[in-house]
Amino acid sequence: QVQLVESGGGLVQAGVSLSLSCAATGLTFGSYNMGWFRQAPGKEREFVALISNSGGSTYYADSVKGRFTISRDNAKDTAYLQMHSLKPEDTAVYYCAASSLGLFTTEREYDYWGQGTPVTVSS
Repeated sequence: QVQLVESGGGLVQAGVSLSLSCAATGLTFGSYNMGWFRQAPGKEREFVALISNSGGSTYYADSVKGRFTISRDNAKDTAYLQMHSLKPEDTAVYYCAASSLGLFTTEREYDYWGQGTPVTVSS
């Protein structure tokens, strides 16, 4: 059974940093591209960042480019999202997802999803 478990969310003030983790079990982690998505209250879920299975390629949404960094440790079956200079508009539930296909920013290409971890940024 595949499980993706996010952790690291919380309530923080604007301007600080926060790091999220996504621990994967039940799949060959190094064979999957990983993505982070988020869903703000009252809004649709949106793409945040992705990383290729080897870690050699990354891509970011314009709204987080330069502030967020996605990474992975295939030896630990874990993906990460480091978030810096957080803004109130970054408030959302953050989800990690795994894709056996190419590098996509759309949800339907992702096979497995975590349950999400909430991030609240106060002003």
